[in-house]
Amino acid sequence: MRFPESEFVTLPAPPGALAPAMEIPVRWRASPRARRISMRICPREGEVVISMPPRATRRAGLALLEEHGAWAMERIAALAPAVDFAPGAELLLGGVPHRIRHAPKSRGGAFLDGTDIVVTGGIAFLRRRVADFLRAEAKRRITVRVAPHAAALGVTPRAIRLKDTRSRWGSCAPDGTLAFSWRLVMAPGWVMDYVVAHEVAHLREMNHSTRFWAHVDRLVTVREAAVEWLRVEGPALLRVG
Repeated sequence: MRFPESEFVTLPAPPGALAPAMEIPVRWRASPRARRISMRICPREGEVVISMPPRATRRAGLALLEEHGAWAMERIAALAPAVDFAPGAELLLGGVPHRIRHAPKSRGGAFLDGTDIVVTGGIAFLRRRVADFLRAEAKRRITVRVAPHAAALGVTPRAIRLKDTRSRWGSCAPDGTLAFSWRLVMAPGWVMDYVVAHEVAHLREMNHSTRFWAHVDRLVTVREAAVEWLRVEGPALLRVG
């Protein structure tokens, strides 16, 4: 590709629509294996991602974007507001709203005080300290849930790792390493518990067979509700931080 990796594109309002034209962020993604131009919404960055096969032109990508402009504008507008790690910002922890409170003269890094996430030290360190606190809390809560599920199925994970994935809440590698999105710490505990049970069950069945789902349902009873929660509320978690 010989055009910018990212840019803003103004899409005209659909015929008959009351909404004005909308400027949306577009990220162009080169994909050597792609056979056609495709488009998706990235909820984390709040942008349209257009995947381009070799020799595809920007003009062709823009044509696809304009053809589906109404869909793109609707999806971008429907995204949850972005939440930055800043004093006064509110985010979920275990499904419960918590507020970031900056206490520059205190010590202790970042810690919980009721429903406040207290962050000490200079403002320059606040963002990193909130991120570190959430990752540590996610690791603690996930590890506590892995142990009983693994014992129930008679399996032992090789390791537990945290990631910041865009599309998967958890994964199980062939070597038995379990990986989870740290953003699960914001979900209700029963939703996190389902994701943990799902990945632990893969230590017994590396597939989605009937046997696999039987293991999951043995561990948790909220599978359908948790999947629905992640479908509806999950994209908002990607807008945090």
